[in-house]
Amino acid sequence: MKTTYQLVVRPMHSDDWESVSRIYAEGIATGFATFETDVPSYESWDAAHMQSCRIVASENGNILGWAALSPVSNRCVYGGVAEVSVYIGEKSRGKGVGKLLMKTLIHDSESVGIWTLQSGIFPENKGSVQLHEKMGFRYIGKRERVGKLDGIWKDNLLFERRSKTIGVD
Repeated sequence: MKTTYQLVVRPMHSDDWESVSRIYAEGIATGFATFETDVPSYESWDAAHMQSCRIVASENGNILGWAALSPVSNRCVYGGVAEVSVYIGEKSRGKGVGKLLMKTLIHDSESVGIWTLQSGIFPENKGSVQLHEKMGFRYIGKRERVGKLDGIWKDNLLFERRSKTIGVD
């Protein structure tokens, strides 16, 4: 008899950090997921991300991926604009985990008044580009040589998703 499990998306808790940081480290190891070269402490990560819109996807209690939002600015005019982070464990990529996380993140972000989600994606990160396009993000442009990773200048593709219900009036 085969047991099947269903993906569950739930809020992220501080005690999820061990799994979340492992998945983050797997993303860092690809060389095209982030400019970060080391996983930060939970305290640093916590301070850099919004308290709302932090979620994990799990199956049978194992965390397969996570997503969270960071404010793009501390100026009040940008209060409804946030930057997306979404990371999927290397063994769970291509299985719909990212789509489920993004769908939930979009819903949750709108419920707290976020009208614009943006993402900076390395051109090499084809899976992330495809995920963002599938989820209604549009390509805004390329920031050339925006930062260095391991001493090499990297481009970043800017994607954006505007809410159809928040910030439209």
